[in-house]
Amino acid sequence: MRNIVVIVGSGLMGSGIASCSALAGNITVLTDLSVDLAKQGLADAIKCVDELESNGLADTADAKAARELLSCAADFTDYAPCAKMVIEAIAENLELKQELFARLDETFPPEVPLLSNTSGLRISDIALKMKAPQRAVTAHFWFPGHLVPLVEVVVGDKTDPAMAAEIRDEMNRWGKAAVLVKQDHPGQLANRILQAVIREASSIVEMGLASPEDVDTAIKMGMGIRLPVWGPLEHVDAVGVDLCRNVQNTVLPGISAAQRACARFDELVEGGNLGYKTGRGFYDWSGKDMKALAARRNSFIIAARKFMKETK
Repeated sequence: MRNIVVIVGSGLMGSGIASCSALAGNITVLTDLSVDLAKQGLADAIKCVDELESNGLADTADAKAARELLSCAADFTDYAPCAKMVIEAIAENLELKQELFARLDETFPPEVPLLSNTSGLRISDIALKMKAPQRAVTAHFWFPGHLVPLVEVVVGDKTDPAMAAEIRDEMNRWGKAAVLVKQDHPGQLANRILQAVIREASSIVEMGLASPEDVDTAIKMGMGIRLPVWGPLEHVDAVGVDLCRNVQNTVLPGISAAQRACARFDELVEGGNLGYKTGRGFYDWSGKDMKALAARRNSFIIAARKFMKETK
């Protein structure tokens, strides 16, 4: 009986995805390059379940069952006879993903869907070395994977559309908010929108219109605070398509249409200022607490999810 979800890659994303799978009632196995890595991923997946339970986003009974459904291993090949789905969550490297999907294609029977958690690569490119590319599909969970509801299911050039729709429905059964992306473009759906926001935000800083702090504040305290329940196209219809057309025609000519990252990115990278990991980027992180910021982010997501759950 095919009843096991196999996660290949047990890092930050893989462990979060595993927790969602187990909470949905699936026997879930985390695999990695070594048993030690897989064991760490298992521990992290259990922490994700604990966080959801402690914040009222998972029932105690479901959380207890999920912990028992989670396990880990170093080799995914042992699960070929009983896997119902494989989800890849390894490094965002095209060659590595291509080689892995070729192996998965050889290992698992043709009826088993092979999913990639890629955040920007095309599933069509990832599947180039497969003999059965029709069963390859993107299922992009947004970080933190156990907290953010969105999953982007992307149909590749050779993906079976019916299978992709089934994966979308399955992700919704997991309690996620899955969307079907009907064409395979870099950045999928939501990341394309996010990159446009980042492009304009960094352009505003570069042109001296506002500081990084004020740009982030404007986004967080303006459009951002209403986006969970008020999408941009709902906003257009609410205020009037005619009004928004006039605003677009006035504002768009002055908005960045750059086809590559602005010069400020080049300056930062060339200066070795890569953000939090080097201590400085758009911000000086010696005066900002990333752990506290991440905790605040998670608390806000949890509160927003509780609100949306209570007001359905």
